[in-house]
Amino acid sequence: MMILGLVQWMQPVHGYDVRRELLSWSADKWANIQPGSVYHALRKLADEQLLRAVATEQVGARPARTTYEITEKGAAEFQSLLRTYWWNLTATTDPFMAAFSFLPAMPREESSAALRNRATQLQGGVEQLRAALGADWAKEKPAFVSWMWELGIARAEAEIAWCSRIAGLIESGEDFRVSFNNQV
Repeated sequence: MMILGLVQWMQPVHGYDVRRELLSWSADKWANIQPGSVYHALRKLADEQLLRAVATEQVGARPARTTYEITEKGAAEFQSLLRTYWWNLTATTDPFMAAFSFLPAMPREESSAALRNRATQLQGGVEQLRAALGADWAKEKPAFVSWMWELGIARAEAEIAWCSRIAGLIESGEDFRVSFNNQV
C-alpha cells in the first residue's frame, strides 16, 4: 500500500525518490518497509500490472533509473487497501507477547529487569520521535506525518507505563507462577 500510494502521489517517480520519501517518514521503523526492498517491490508491482514502467534512463556511469506510474488497476488496489486499513483494526504480531506468555519460565529478577530494559528502549524511541518532531526538516513534511509520530509516542508511553507497573508487581512478589507439567 505504501509503495502504491507514494507512486500515485509523486508520479512519475524513480525508485530512489520513493525510497528517500519513505526514509524521511521513518517508515522503516513503523511500516515494516526496508529501504533495500523498495526496488524489488516496484518491479513486483509492475509485474502484477499495478504499476507501469514509463521510462528507463541511464546518466553516465550511474545505474539505470526506471520511472513508474500507477495503473488503473494499481489505483483501485491502493484505494481498496487504504480503506481496509482505515476501517478495520488489524492485530499486529509482536514476538514479545509470545515471550511474555511464558513469564513463569523466567526468574523474577530477570523478567523485571527485562521489562525495565524494554521501557528504557521504548523511552529512547520516544526521545528520537520527539527530536524528529522538533527538527527543521520535519516542519517541511505534511502535518499528518507528525500526527503519525505522535501516535507512536502515545503507544510507546502507554507500554512504558505498563512495563513499569508489571515490573513493580513482579518485584513486589505478586504471585503469577503457574504449573507447567506439574513443575512450578
